[in-house]
This record gives sequence, C-alpha cells and structure tokens, in this order.
Amino acid sequence: MQCPECGSTNISKNGKQKGKQNHICKECRRQFFGRYSAPAGYSDEFKRECLTMYVNGSGFRAIERVKGVHHTTVITWVKQVGKRLPDAYAPETVPEVGELDELETFVGSKKTKSGYGRRLTTSSKES
Repeated sequence: MQCPECGSTNISKNGKQKGKQNHICKECRRQFFGRYSAPAGYSDEFKRECLTMYVNGSGFRAIERVKGVHHTTVITWVKQVGKRLPDAYAPETVPEVGELDELETFVGSKKTKSGYGRRLTTSSKES
C-alpha cells in the first residue's frame, strides 16, 4: 500500500472510522483509507425523470416526496442543465405591440391613488 500524497510505503494503521481502516503515512503524516470508494450517486435515468417532473410543473418538494431525493439536489441538477442551455434569444427588431399585466391596468383604473379609499387632504389653520 502506498501513500496517495507522497507515494511512500512507510505507513501504519491509525484506527477505524465509519467501519473502515484508517492509515497514516509516517513520512508526510497524511491520513487516508486503504480502499476508498466514491459515493454511488444517482443514475442518469433517475435524474432525467426528476427533471421531467420539474419541467412538467412539479415543485422541488413534490419531487422530493415522490422520488425520495432531497430538493436541493434537484435544484442543483436544474442549475447544471441550465448552464448547458444557450443564451436567451435577443431579437433584432423591437416589437410594436406590448402587453400590460392585469395588475398594472387595475392600479391605473383605481379611483383613489392612496389610503384605504379616502382622499388625502391637508388643511391649514391660521391663528
């Protein structure tokens, strides 16, 4: 067995962590496991199913409840896919017709501009 840091074979056992044997290099004092296996992760098909659910309108927490994957993991997957998408389309011509939001038209048609339906008036008394 060799040290992953310096390549030395002068190593010894150094206890156990999470049921795995821990080793230490006597040269550089680096601690490491004898056999390291990376976390398995999720398959591409599973990620695709979760992203399809998101695109079809499911929320992050709904996906968490159905699929059993944490919602922040799904958020990370959405961000990763979003980085691979091309930039937004920038039209060369400016459209002549615009659309107003219904809230904008409602605010514009209100009878009173402030308060709870009462007009703001100021009165000045001269003494």
